[in-house]
Amino acid sequence: MDRRKFIKNTALAGAGLYVGSMVSPSMLWGMNGMARKSLPAIIGGESVHPGGWPGWPLWKDEYDQKVLDVLRSGSWFRAGVTEEFEKQWAEMLGVKRALTIANGTNSLITALKNMGVTAGDEVITTPYTFVATVQAILNCGAIPVFADIDRETFQIDPVQIEKKVTPRTKAILPVHILGMPADMNRIMAIAKKHNLIVIEDTCQSHLAEYDGKKLGTIADAGCFSFQNSKNLPIGEGGAVVSNDEVFMDRCFSYHNQGFPYGTQLGEWGGSFMIGTNVRLSEYQSMVGLVQLPYMVEQANTRWENGKYLMEQIKGIPGITPIKLYKECTKAVFHLFPYRYNPEGFEGMPRELFIEAMNAEGIPTVAGYTPLHTEPFIKSAFESTLYKKVYSPEQIDYEAYMAANQCPENDAICNEESIWMSQSMLLADKSSMDDIAESIAKIQKHAGSIMRKYNKGEIG
Repeated sequence: MDRRKFIKNTALAGAGLYVGSMVSPSMLWGMNGMARKSLPAIIGGESVHPGGWPGWPLWKDEYDQKVLDVLRSGSWFRAGVTEEFEKQWAEMLGVKRALTIANGTNSLITALKNMGVTAGDEVITTPYTFVATVQAILNCGAIPVFADIDRETFQIDPVQIEKKVTPRTKAILPVHILGMPADMNRIMAIAKKHNLIVIEDTCQSHLAEYDGKKLGTIADAGCFSFQNSKNLPIGEGGAVVSNDEVFMDRCFSYHNQGFPYGTQLGEWGGSFMIGTNVRLSEYQSMVGLVQLPYMVEQANTRWENGKYLMEQIKGIPGITPIKLYKECTKAVFHLFPYRYNPEGFEGMPRELFIEAMNAEGIPTVAGYTPLHTEPFIKSAFESTLYKKVYSPEQIDYEAYMAANQCPENDAICNEESIWMSQSMLLADKSSMDDIAESIAKIQKHAGSIMRKYNKGEIG
């Protein structure tokens, strides 16, 4: 309805209003428009942010020629471009060596195997992670042991790690999940006390820092993913990094079908160890290489916008921003998480809150489901390999599940967590204000939303 029709159709009611309260027709129209804008979009208001968000991956025209040059060269097998990417990635992290791998999952497998993790071992990790972390442990023939998380940080809880150490424990695999650091000082202290290996799963935390050190460089080794959604996207790809030269030489040999490399040269003839082929190609490496100059700026933008947004939402009832450890000197927010409590929103189910946020133009999801309950672990325990290596008691799945309950993780997954994509944090500050405004608007009108929901009109 345009302004003229609106005034005509409301003339009788409006006449009394105009005279009695001295509100002009134009003022009334303005108030009506403001009312629509102040209402959540899910119940008929206007979206706070209808304009979209930065896409991902970000591609620049200047990248084209360099990638085309590699393609046209016909030299696609691992060579100088891949070596240059590894050199620059290691320099960016401040670590001696980097080795590119076909993907993040195989980066983890490569690191675990070449640190000596094998059948009969236990590896302590977090239940709040992508499936690849745990599948990498199972691919080594080892048993994943879950230490519950700290709900305030979403990270593996060092107190729970220590409770899970047994004589069979070989390694700790902390995951710097969502682009924020785990509590590495305490984790490394536990590892030293029990003589354990530590491998950092840094697949979501490129250039994040803990106590001034880049994640992935603090423990015995670090693993990265360059999958399409990651903060350095190649489509697929990964890397292992470490300061241990002998370990890195073994990783190189493993990823290149067991052929000698570095410290192994001259000692062996032919393929000297069991390996595989998880090499990265030249054109994939160039896709990564052209993006490196922009990574620091992007990481800083996410960090600044993430901190700003945390401040903007921390006073909203029912919303709790994630807590960062005091040693965190930079988070890179591969995902921006916060905790949702329906009690602050008139009992609004989390799924309905997400629907309301999406209606405001703020893409929002719930995040992970409980990983330790997924059936692939049971499948591994029922395999011929596990039955040959482990006693029936060790791979009794029901007993295993009972020993690996993670109630804090369950609460985060099933009730509380809310995520937004890292690319949203590359937008400007006003867009961060739009996110906070959307949450606040939904909270303010939670009662109205719930009334419509209970009547079956939405949701």
